[in-house]
Amino acid sequence: MAYVDGFVVPLPNGREGDYRKMAETFAKKAQEQGAIGTIEALGDGLEHGHTTDFFKAVKAQDNENVVFSFILWPSKDVRDAAWKKLMADPEMQPGAQPMPFDGKRMFWGGFKPLLNTLEKSG
Repeated sequence: MAYVDGFVVPLPNGREGDYRKMAETFAKKAQEQGAIGTIEALGDGLEHGHTTDFFKAVKAQDNENVVFSFILWPSKDVRDAAWKKLMADPEMQPGAQPMPFDGKRMFWGGFKPLLNTLEKSG
């Protein structure tokens, strides 16, 4: 069964190109380790909620937008093995490449799909 890693990131306005470059590098490395694919989505039409929302979740400032990202893996086992290799990769180490956002306000996690209409049956 497929497995999903999800990420939410605050991104300063004007840093979209820098983020895209970093995301392309990571996506390529994830696919080399077995990821089916990635989606990096820039906030467009986000609402400000009464109790919480994407902006509040990452403590976004007035000059920041929010990126919602996910990686689709064929299984949790593939994902777990890939993350070990990705985290050992010298290019993925803290400081190896500039971060175009405040990583302390980023959050992420792994998810077991409840419904997946992207998978082919059979």
